[in-house]
Amino acid sequence: MNYSEMAITVTELNKYIKNKFEKDEYLTELLIKGEISNFKNHYTGHMYFTLKDENSLIKCVMFKTYAQKLNFMPKDGMKVIILGGVSVFERDGVYQIYVKAIQEDGLGDLYTKYQQLKENLEKQGLFNPEHKKKIPMMPKIIGVLSSQTGSVIKDIINVSTRRNPNVYIKLLPVPVQGEGASEKIAYGIDFMNKNKLADVLILARGGGSLEDLWPFNEEIVARSIYNSEIPIISAVGHETDFTIADFVADLRAPTPSAAAELAVPDIYEINKNLNSYKDRLRMALIKKVEFMKLRYEKCISSSVFKEPTRRINDNYLKVDMYIKHLESIIRQKYKNEKTKYIELVSKLDALSPLKTLSRGYSLVEKDNEIVKSVKQLSVGDEIEIRFADGKVNAIVPKGTGYFGTL
Repeated sequence: MNYSEMAITVTELNKYIKNKFEKDEYLTELLIKGEISNFKNHYTGHMYFTLKDENSLIKCVMFKTYAQKLNFMPKDGMKVIILGGVSVFERDGVYQIYVKAIQEDGLGDLYTKYQQLKENLEKQGLFNPEHKKKIPMMPKIIGVLSSQTGSVIKDIINVSTRRNPNVYIKLLPVPVQGEGASEKIAYGIDFMNKNKLADVLILARGGGSLEDLWPFNEEIVARSIYNSEIPIISAVGHETDFTIADFVADLRAPTPSAAAELAVPDIYEINKNLNSYKDRLRMALIKKVEFMKLRYEKCISSSVFKEPTRRINDNYLKVDMYIKHLESIIRQKYKNEKTKYIELVSKLDALSPLKTLSRGYSLVEKDNEIVKSVKQLSVGDEIEIRFADGKVNAIVPKGTGYFGTL
């Protein structure tokens, strides 16, 4: 008996099973409720996720033509009711639900708990930007809290050492999922701080469902991150995954590799920049020296340096000129004032009573006052008669002229 001719291929078996599924009217279109897990929104627009309940799970796919009709974005932990049919993916030999529509049926318990804790911690200020510490520019020691095995630590080591071969990485192995993982993660953070074992910490793990990432959503981990004196970079899950640890951490990285890039500066790029700064500084100094040399030559060639006394002599000439000008003004002023003086003296002399005396007249004074009227005199008054060439004293006689009648 030739069993080879009787055997069917795997492809034939999968096709047969697929036909069985498609002929079952119950499986071609049915409503199923459950909780979303391991949700992936592919760049092609297709959506891949797992639908589960307390005891079982099944894979689901929603193609772009149906996905673009959704009015919300599915998330891990979301309870939904889906419309679709069960069929077999022939290549992998697995059966899955081909989803045509999704309706929200409330949120899962874990997701609700996540939202409540997030809101509570946010109100308490654990997410405040002003509390976040700056990542050191040139850390010497990078502390990593992650699983000892797997690609996460390998990626961090590869990226870190490639960017700076001199950086030292300290791994503190901690469980990143499962019961008791959150307590050990919190202890690891406290231990690294207490012993000052690193300049910066990376808290990392790969992607996973909400349940897988749950240790990083526990309050005990959030408190340890918040109280850490060492800056912490959170790199938990994929770029679309967000945990409580991401919000509390000083910096969030989309992936563990990105965390290593954020923590460790590229030493080659720094050296390149330093060389560039050195060249720019050298050129700036050369230009500065050239500029100062030109200024020096200009100063040396100026007349101040060639003939330092020239300006002083010029100022001497100006002083002499000002003195001559001032003397001229004084002479002219003196001449003008002298002319005015002579004119005034001439006028005063013409009006002077002494001028009248020179023509033969005389002045009579009594008690140093000029006698203008005979009525001012009495017989026997002593008087003084002033002539042009002198004066005489006299007494008014009795019985002469007007006085004789007295």
